[in-house]
Amino acid sequence: QVQLAESGGGLVQAGDSLTLSCTHSGAPTSGRPFSRYAAGWFRQAPGRQREFVASIIWDSGITYYTDSVKGRFSISKDNARNTIYLQINSLKPEDTAHYYCALETIFVPMSTFRKGWDMDYWGQGTQVVVSS
Repeated sequence: QVQLAESGGGLVQAGDSLTLSCTHSGAPTSGRPFSRYAAGWFRQAPGRQREFVASIIWDSGITYYTDSVKGRFSISKDNARNTIYLQINSLKPEDTAHYYCALETIFVPMSTFRKGWDMDYWGQGTQVVVSS
C-alpha cells in the first residue's frame, strides 16, 4: 500500500520560514507498477475548505502555485528520497492550516489536480500554526 507521510509543521512566528516534507513509501495493492505523475500540497484552515497550494509534475519538474503563495512558497522534489518539499518563507498568520500532500499517478489536467478530486493518494497532513 502506498503511503504518504508529511512532516515539518509546527508553531512558528510571523516572518519565519518552514520546510514541509512529504515522503511516499510502499507499493500499490493492485500489483500494478507504481508511477508518479504529479504531487502537490493542499491546505485547510479552520472553518474553511481545503485549497490547492502548489504542485510539481514529477518528470518535468514544472511547478504550479496558487496566486496567494507565489513568491513565498517553493515546491521541489527529491527523486532518490521519494520526497517532495514545500519551502515556506515569510510566514503569515493566514498561512495557519493543516497542510496535506497528495500524489497522482496518472495524467490529469492541472485544473483537475488543483481541485483535489479523486487524488490517488493523500497524506495525513501536518499542522502549521503561525502566530502574529
